[in-house]
Amino acid sequence: QLQLVESGGGYMQAGGSLRLSCAASGFTLEHNAIGWFRQAPEREREGVACISSSSGSTNYRDSVKGRFTISRDDAKNTVYLQMNSLKPEDTAVYYCAVSRDPRCPVATMTSLGVYEYHYWGQGTQVTVSP
Repeated sequence: QLQLVESGGGYMQAGGSLRLSCAASGFTLEHNAIGWFRQAPEREREGVACISSSSGSTNYRDSVKGRFTISRDDAKNTVYLQMNSLKPEDTAVYYCAVSRDPRCPVATMTSLGVYEYHYWGQGTQVTVSP
């Protein structure tokens, strides 16, 4: 059974750090680009970061550049999102997702990004207080 499980979310004060994990079972992640998305209440789901397979090239949403880092450990079949200097506006449910493409879809950070990914985890809540 194909499954993605996110973990590592929680409650943090502004300026703090969290590391999210996305572990896959039932399939291997190494041939696919992996994205992290987030969805705040009453807002659309938005792309935050993406990492390509093999080359490991990365893309980030402008608002998280310099603060978030996406990485992957194919041996562990896991992708991570290190979030530093957290802000209250980072509060959201965070999801990881698998792309059909080995390279990060160009549309990842746009409103169409969600359509480029076909497997999704259940999400993990991140809450950042002022």
